[in-house]
Amino acid sequence: MTNTQIPAVRPQPAAAPPAPAPRRSARDRGTRLLATLFLAPTIVGIVVFTVVPIVGSVVLSLFHWNVIDDPSFAGAANYREAFTDSTVLVSFGNTLLFMVLAVALQLVIALVLALAVNGRMPVWLRSVFRSAFFFPLILSAASISVVMKYLFNQDFGVVNWLLGMVGVAPVPWLTSENAAMATVILVYVWQQFGFSFLLFVGGLNNIPKEIHEAASLDGATGLRKHLGITLPLLSPTLLVASVVGIINALQVFEQPYVLTNGGPGDATRTVVMVIYESAFEQLRFGAASAVGVLLFVLIMAVTALQFRLSRRFVHYQ
Repeated sequence: MTNTQIPAVRPQPAAAPPAPAPRRSARDRGTRLLATLFLAPTIVGIVVFTVVPIVGSVVLSLFHWNVIDDPSFAGAANYREAFTDSTVLVSFGNTLLFMVLAVALQLVIALVLALAVNGRMPVWLRSVFRSAFFFPLILSAASISVVMKYLFNQDFGVVNWLLGMVGVAPVPWLTSENAAMATVILVYVWQQFGFSFLLFVGGLNNIPKEIHEAASLDGATGLRKHLGITLPLLSPTLLVASVVGIINALQVFEQPYVLTNGGPGDATRTVVMVIYESAFEQLRFGAASAVGVLLFVLIMAVTALQFRLSRRFVHYQ
């Protein structure tokens, strides 16, 4: 028999023990604690004034409750009613129409004025225009709507008086279905466009002047320069302005409530008006919560769609 030599097995060196995790210094712990303390009021505010009301509305939408009697479980009855109630359906249609027209008009007016103010003019005059365009935004929407209701009155309003001086017959601004919606949109846009205007002014100031100068040397002028350079570079600002504008427009309440009270008929009745009437006039808090949840879902869906489309149309360079 042949003796087989078995190779010697070399002992493997013992694995080195893992390095101990670095201990956080007292300074790091103090920094984290200070950051937590600064964030705590915001977090508490979001939880108390946003998360809790949303959860409460979802729960309340599953019940019938009129404040006086004990709530009774209704399941999906409030949602079925919302989808079959003609007033609710009309209010959603009015709100979507208002959103499209108001936001489009608001962005166009704000962008045109921002381009004009950003042009060649004295610094003091630019400051005057910025303040004047932003001033309506800090006023109460209800108080502005009260004033506008008198201005657009068909019988003794200033607007029809001025039109009468040039031979135009009185216009039923607030009593005609088409004119009422147009009037509400005009009043809303007049107050809200200042926010988008300031966003656009800031965005235009962040565009390097060298890019416009290079485009001018290549022969780009006027509208061609704005379409090819300004708008693509301003697209992140346009996204922010459109998202904020759409969210605000879907929640419009003061202008149609004060100007027309939702009329004539249901021509200017919005979703938030239906929620208000169901909850505080009819004491149907479950039905109002169901409509509010549907409005919340609509806002989230539209916002998600905007961010989805922004991947194609928004340029960050």
